[in-house]
Amino acid sequence: RRQVLEASQQLTEVINSEASAESPDPSMDTDPAAEEGSASHCLWVDKFTPRRYMELLSDDYTNRCLLKWLKLWDTVVFGKDKAAKKPKPGPAAHPPFSHPKENPNKWKTKVQLTEEILDAELDQHKRPKYKVALLCGPPGLGKTTLAHVIARHAGYNAVEMNASDDRSPEVFRTRIEAATQMRSVLGSHKSPNCLIIDEIDGAPAASINVLLSIIQRKDGEGEAGRRRREGGLLLRPIICICNDQ
Repeated sequence: RRQVLEASQQLTEVINSEASAESPDPSMDTDPAAEEGSASHCLWVDKFTPRRYMELLSDDYTNRCLLKWLKLWDTVVFGKDKAAKKPKPGPAAHPPFSHPKENPNKWKTKVQLTEEILDAELDQHKRPKYKVALLCGPPGLGKTTLAHVIARHAGYNAVEMNASDDRSPEVFRTRIEAATQMRSVLGSHKSPNCLIIDEIDGAPAASINVLLSIIQRKDGEGEAGRRRREGGLLLRPIICICNDQ
């Protein structure tokens, strides 16, 4: 029996020594591949999120409309002249129809009507007629990603803020004015800012009124002191995002 116990003890010591040699202390030595994998770990939606306009999977009509609206700001932001409209074909190219003409918009598609709205003339300050774009849809549709990609594609520095976080109207006003100044004051980025306000449906009514007052500001004559207190005209695009209700 003594020989059996000694042999069993020796065998246990050999097994323990081999196990310690094969799996050393992890705190002393780590696998470089495992360390690299943990460092580059990120969510799947972040790893494969679209970063270029051609990578967008959202509705192409929505993408083009938002991009065209952003390009309307090129005159006041980048100093570019608005692209000239293409001449319409003469009456010879389109023979007359027999349908009544009392309602000309009746036969136009949604795309044509939207194009006419976006082709409206700029105001006296060379800004588009509609100062804010609203992206609406169910959660997870990619509205925020679309806004960021389109803003970068148009040459802007996308600045995002969450309307539901800034419950104070004064804080809300300060953040909007800081992001829509002539020059970027939220960093050293050289590109002009495009403000993206997420969850605008969660903002209180007072904050919505602040946003409306900034949009509707006019260049009043003889009111220089008041303009300095309230801020200048809105000269940067704003994209608001909300969920379907």
